[in-house]
Amino acid sequence: MSTVALVTWMATVLVGLVLLIIWLMEYDRDFQTGTATRLPVPVISTHALLGVGGLLVWAFYLVTDEERLAQVSVIDLGVVATLGLIMAVRWLSVYRQYSKPGLMQTRLVSVPPERHFPRPVILIHGLLAFATIGIVVFTVFFTES
Repeated sequence: MSTVALVTWMATVLVGLVLLIIWLMEYDRDFQTGTATRLPVPVISTHALLGVGGLLVWAFYLVTDEERLAQVSVIDLGVVATLGLIMAVRWLSVYRQYSKPGLMQTRLVSVPPERHFPRPVILIHGLLAFATIGIVVFTVFFTES
């Protein structure tokens, strides 16, 4: 199960990096006025860094079989999931507010950068994250070493 958790965590990080790249391509601090991002840079940065960092800690756990590393991974996942849920709620409000971006009465409507996230990618990232959390928690607390 530990290896399955590693694979799902890696897939979650890869899909998350796709979202981060889209956000970075669309984000322009100088251009942000009425359509400023609803996802604060510190939240996105912390979410991404802790996601990758937790993956590395889990990999070290698999190599060393040190129980403390597994517990740190679970705590890390808790923080990452909380930040992810905060961003998901904020993204959903942006998605609903700017339901059809484009031309509006002969003027170009600009939208926050997170409005460009593809819904299937968001869904895949969330499902993989949910699976990763479940597998890691099950592995750490409900299987014998």
